[in-house]
Amino acid sequence: MKTRSRARPWLIPAALILLGVLPLIGGVMRLTELASGDVTVGNQRFFAAPLPIVLHVVGSVVYFILGAFQFSASWRALNPSWHRIAGRIVIPSGLLSALTGMWMAWTYPPILGDGTAATVIRIVVGTCIVLFIGSGYAAIRRRDIAAHRAWMTRAYALAIAAGTQPLTLAPMIIFPQLYGELGYTLGLAAGWVLNLAVAEWLIRTKPVAAAA
Repeated sequence: MKTRSRARPWLIPAALILLGVLPLIGGVMRLTELASGDVTVGNQRFFAAPLPIVLHVVGSVVYFILGAFQFSASWRALNPSWHRIAGRIVIPSGLLSALTGMWMAWTYPPILGDGTAATVIRIVVGTCIVLFIGSGYAAIRRRDIAAHRAWMTRAYALAIAAGTQPLTLAPMIIFPQLYGELGYTLGLAAGWVLNLAVAEWLIRTKPVAAAA
């Protein structure tokens, strides 16, 4: 029982970091490509304006990893000052990730999945993340812990949907006839909707476990 108790604080953070593994790997690969100068059809737009993608990857990595530990009540109990100290890093990194994501969606030349519909959806999602983080910050400033937890949970759920989207895009691999702008856009949207639905369920049924 003692060993299980010690391991428990890591379960939720480990699961969330595991969910974010694919987007984290993808981000590191983008930075490696930029550093190596290996230009391809898929990444040439990043070479034309590298700053947004660099800031986006850095912000997302910090947000995904540090943010994951904010969801473990037992971890916070073992490290009472962690939540407050990490929050001062998590909030700006989350904002950086969202703002640069919108920047890229709006400015980078379109490819498959970056048409008008996908661009609008990405900007709406990024705006929601910014508003949710801002609402969470405002809530904790007025000592409304429940509202703070709810808003930060929603923000993190939308951001880490990049780890869920490979699953919601899987039908395009199974059924190649679905491959195209519409299928890709719907697959992306499904990832955000699914994560937000799970977040809302956690907020309403397990307010302590879902704390951000």
